[in-house]
Amino acid sequence: MTDTTFATADLCDAHEDSVRVLALPWLDLGGRIAFHGQVSTIKACEDNSRVREAVAEPGKGRVLVVDGGGSMARAMLGDLLAAKAVENGWKGIVIVGAIRDSAAIATMDLGVKALGRCPRKTDKHGEGLRDVSLEIAGVRVEPGFWLYADADGVIVSGRALTG
Repeated sequence: MTDTTFATADLCDAHEDSVRVLALPWLDLGGRIAFHGQVSTIKACEDNSRVREAVAEPGKGRVLVVDGGGSMARAMLGDLLAAKAVENGWKGIVIVGAIRDSAAIATMDLGVKALGRCPRKTDKHGEGLRDVSLEIAGVRVEPGFWLYADADGVIVSGRALTG
């Protein structure tokens, strides 16, 4: 399945018992609206040190899910880290929080969903956890799950889905 051959609405209909919707008011902020891949997770609030580490590694078509605690006080992603994610083969980044440099990120071949924008950079104290279980909007998200995102929203499943 390519990023243009699926719709989250159709996947929800076809796999009603195995998908969960991350029901938050997502903004589409990247140059790619529809994207999917296996999940890698980060839990960190107002410190994007772990995001920097993750995007510096080979993405292998994965999607980085960042639980920033919903904070809108500091941006967990900016244009430099987004460009590094593209360079290293990440398909997308979903952030429960804010990004900055949104005009530049909108031109990149990267799916980016976030709750909003904030021009302030994060602190960098090396805090946060990688590849841990998250709970987002009441839904458990585990490393290795599959995430599908498009203009209608974001869904996750414990297994790869077909249309």
